[in-house]
Amino acid sequence: MFGISSLGWIHTLGSLPAIPVALYMFARHGRIVPRSIPGAVYFVSMLIGAVTVFLVAKQPVSYGIGVATLFFLLAGYGVGRMAWLGRAAVYVETIFLSLTMFLLMVPTVTETLRRVPDGHPFVTDLKSPLLLGFQGSLALMLVVGLGAQLVFLRKKARPRA
Repeated sequence: MFGISSLGWIHTLGSLPAIPVALYMFARHGRIVPRSIPGAVYFVSMLIGAVTVFLVAKQPVSYGIGVATLFFLLAGYGVGRMAWLGRAAVYVETIFLSLTMFLLMVPTVTETLRRVPDGHPFVTDLKSPLLLGFQGSLALMLVVGLGAQLVFLRKKARPRA
């Protein structure tokens, strides 16, 4: 179904929980909160997706996305333990973990549009205006979302007068 191998299904279903969990944390906390139960689910799900991409990838860019995702995921979860960063740690953590969500959504949207509906996908070319529009929208959401997150964190950090 959809031209996905057994290993591809493990990759897809393993990383899929990260999407609703991240959306929940964005709605509830304004960011991905690594030291929480949803944060742990997000970490495991993203780790499964990022590691298995090396086994199922067919495009060279997929390896770059996998490496970048692993870097930002591990750094995002580790930066909170770096006391020397002080107050900057939560900002770096937020940026890195938001980038992991972006790096998950770009291939998710691309592969969905290239496989659905089965047999007659919405997109057959990587340069399709529909696909480029979706990818551009994701980039815009990343920029606007990061801006909003950083403003929220800044306001939260300021002492009230």
